[in-house]
Amino acid sequence: MKKMLPWIITILLAITLIAVVAVFLFNQLFNGSSGNDALDAKQSVNGVHAEKLSANKRVELTSVMSDIKTNLADPSYIAVMGLAFQLDKKSTKEDFDKIKDIQIKPIILRVLSDLKPEELNGSKGKDAMSAKLINLINPVLPTGKLVNIEVIEFMIQPLY
Repeated sequence: MKKMLPWIITILLAITLIAVVAVFLFNQLFNGSSGNDALDAKQSVNGVHAEKLSANKRVELTSVMSDIKTNLADPSYIAVMGLAFQLDKKSTKEDFDKIKDIQIKPIILRVLSDLKPEELNGSKGKDAMSAKLINLINPVLPTGKLVNIEVIEFMIQPLY
């Protein structure tokens, strides 16, 4: 029995380790990111309740970036667009305006440079891009949440 004790302990430790790793992987695969940008965007603004905003309040909570120009994933196309970002609080908008040129614009340019022209066609393409941007921008905001992104200008032009 004394000779079997180290083997039994080793086998029990191995089984325990395998079980812990299996539980960890299960949680990561099924409870982590869903891979669906629209669903992730909805979850990221889960605590924010939509309320009917007056025009003045909407202007107070919205920041605009226009004349965003970059090449798309297909280097023979260029995208020119303007975006309106609706935030949850006035203080969040103030923080957003401070960092929009140094942190937000590079995120937008990276997302656009990964997209092909056909991926931006139609409202579904623009909605998918907006959802992806919400997922990437919310973590870099110092306070508050980005609630909505609207495309206010949009043009894709082939380069000759």
